[in-house]
Amino acid sequence: MYLPKKNNLIYQFFSWYISYIIKKDFTSFNYNKISVKPGSAILLLANHFSWWDGFFVFYLNKKFFKRQFHVLVNAENYREVGFLKYLGAFAAESNGRDIINMIEYAGKLLDDENNLVLVFPQGKLHSNHLTSINFEKGVMQMINASKKNIDIIFAATFTDYFSNRKPIVNCNLQSWQTEEYVSLQLLKSAYNKHYDQSVVKQTQITE
Repeated sequence: MYLPKKNNLIYQFFSWYISYIIKKDFTSFNYNKISVKPGSAILLLANHFSWWDGFFVFYLNKKFFKRQFHVLVNAENYREVGFLKYLGAFAAESNGRDIINMIEYAGKLLDDENNLVLVFPQGKLHSNHLTSINFEKGVMQMINASKKNIDIIFAATFTDYFSNRKPIVNCNLQSWQTEEYVSLQLLKSAYNKHYDQSVVKQTQITE
């Protein structure tokens, strides 16, 4: 599998650069502050609608969560976007055993309270105008591979221009109080409830 690589110089440069381009290309980046469960790793589940999505959460983590950032990407992105591996990206190189290794690796990341692991449960890019978010089964396999001492956080992100030349980013966060028994369907249902509420909140914004 493809693992993250450490290079403090490259990391610091892109940490600065991501902040720079977000401030340069967007009118504002807004998010709501939530309570985070102490002593737990964060599994952050987010909708995936643009090239920016991983950068949005990297920036959010830098500003608010302040954890060691990790993100699950596909093998093509890992290979073609060379700097991602220095920002905590990991991926399965092939099918079969390599996917199992990737899931086990993600489970170990989620056992460390200093980590944040970003996963896009849809797996692929989809329109920002979807009415519901689909979940691939790998999300649940990662949770089951961990000791389940996790703070699961939902992020629903939307962009709108309103009267601005550059778009506004709104990221709506929710810390999900997990049930004793968590299934993929329960997780999907809870996320989509948050997503629906976030859509309503977004449509109520006026200038």
